[in-house]
Amino acid sequence: MVYGVYEMPKRSQGPTRVVVADDAYLIREFLSATLSSAPQIELLAVCSNGKELDAAIASQRPDVVVTDIRMPPSGEDEGIRIAAQLRDSQPEVGVVVLSHYAEPAYVLTLFERGSHRRAYLLKERIRNSGELIAAIDAVQRGGSVIDPTIVDVLIAGRMRAAKSRLAELTPRELQLLAEIAAGKSNGAIAASLVLTKRAVEKHVNSIFSKLSLHEDEDVSRRVMATLLYLSEQDGPARS
Repeated sequence: MVYGVYEMPKRSQGPTRVVVADDAYLIREFLSATLSSAPQIELLAVCSNGKELDAAIASQRPDVVVTDIRMPPSGEDEGIRIAAQLRDSQPEVGVVVLSHYAEPAYVLTLFERGSHRRAYLLKERIRNSGELIAAIDAVQRGGSVIDPTIVDVLIAGRMRAAKSRLAELTPRELQLLAEIAAGKSNGAIAASLVLTKRAVEKHVNSIFSKLSLHEDEDVSRRVMATLLYLSEQDGPARS
């Protein structure tokens, strides 16, 4: 499965230092076994709640945090809260958020202050250890990953919104935006749609303009264009 991975600087040498948190015993055991057996990963701590995770981050100084969303002590959005907190206290730390459900509200909250060093994956995806490790590697290098299923949910929901800015896009631009959401580069889009690279660049710039996405060093316009497909739902249900 292809993920959307963006803006990934060169990775530093040495194993990636990881802290894991999930309130489900079986998930913790699976993550522990999977990451402990990966030579490129150094598993520092396995936590069962947000309080333990806060302590592990402070004491272990990980490169990446892999966390559930809903955990004690609040039982609500502990993982999202900690990800937001790290934006201020340790912006170099990557966060991979795991959830059972594709919840648009959680996704927007995770990415609202920038897409770099953040990933949102469905828990079913971690059955493939390679995809989980790839997401960890991506955020450690400064990139961003969005589960393809979540992209589908965002697209479907946003297209239903009567006043969506997507209504301003032409059919061809919507087609290109779907390719962007799949994580493809301009060159890959050109090959897929049989266009010149210059034509793709022209369409992409038009999309960004119509969606009012301006240059920002902290936010990937390609990621934010995908997130603008957000469906209008009530608050998230479960993680």
